[in-house]
Amino acid sequence: MKLLFGKTLLYAVLILICLELITRVFHLYQEQPVFIINDLNVKTYAPNQDGFSVTGNRKMNFAHYHINKSGFNSYREFIPSDDKTDVALIGDSFIEGLHQNYYNSIGAKVENKLNDGTKVFEYGHAGYDFADELHLINAYKDKFQEIDEIIIYMKFENDLKRDSYKPDQYWIDSQYFTFSKIKRKIKLLSYMDDIGALHPFRSLKTKLLSFGNNPNNNVSISNPDEIDSRDLRYLDNFKKIIQTYGFDKNKTAILLDSRTTSKTFLEYSNTMGYRIIDFSERIEKSKRPTTLVYDMHWNNHGRSIIASVIADYIKEKQKTKSIEFPKIESK
Repeated sequence: MKLLFGKTLLYAVLILICLELITRVFHLYQEQPVFIINDLNVKTYAPNQDGFSVTGNRKMNFAHYHINKSGFNSYREFIPSDDKTDVALIGDSFIEGLHQNYYNSIGAKVENKLNDGTKVFEYGHAGYDFADELHLINAYKDKFQEIDEIIIYMKFENDLKRDSYKPDQYWIDSQYFTFSKIKRKIKLLSYMDDIGALHPFRSLKTKLLSFGNNPNNNVSISNPDEIDSRDLRYLDNFKKIIQTYGFDKNKTAILLDSRTTSKTFLEYSNTMGYRIIDFSERIEKSKRPTTLVYDMHWNNHGRSIIASVIADYIKEKQKTKSIEFPKIESK
């Protein structure tokens, strides 16, 4: 019996070692860049990191990322020029683009479409909301004063849940939790977690920790009155953030999908003269899928469409300094 137990244990260890080697050789594991809160109190990545973002149990997506000196995934450093147009593109994971090779980013696509020397500086980071974004502009105000155009990507349903900026220290600390540190060392464990093999254990832990709590606390909003109340609250948060940090209407535009944006917000933006870049129609008309198979981030085609919309906006701005934008209505 002892011999059988010993052989079983030995074979199990050998199998795990083989699986670990396979995971490493074929690079099936995710390399998550280290994130920090820098000296300017900006949530970003530690500078000068390179790695690969991997998604899916069959390596459905394999993309090279490069974190520059400023702590953002980008193919260039942020050095504004005097004789060419400089554009800052700010947003969450959709702009960050870890799921696509950094040298084929939205910013690179915009530059290629314009082909006139315009430089696009990408300030994208997963989880950014409107408070993060305006705080970033304020933190780097000297650099942004030299930027000609600022484009902020907004998802209305996610980005206006708070009215002030406060860095998430728990988010920073989480990468140093015991499990997180083990995942960095054991690539097989990282791979299993990424493909969802450990999710049942996480769900069990969540259920045990939430035992006895009200199960209706996280019910999604579906009542029209509740939606209207939420939209007004988000609009109020938008106003408070702008009141705190300011908003340069002359060179700042909000990139959004009007189909998923509150009509109240769109009407207010039109009234106040905020520039809106609406990509909904171009995305809707696409005959090919614009998002990835495994989540709702834009795929290469979708990102090309977004780049085209941004490039067209910049071309129009270059033609005249006083564009009268059409009213954007929710659909």
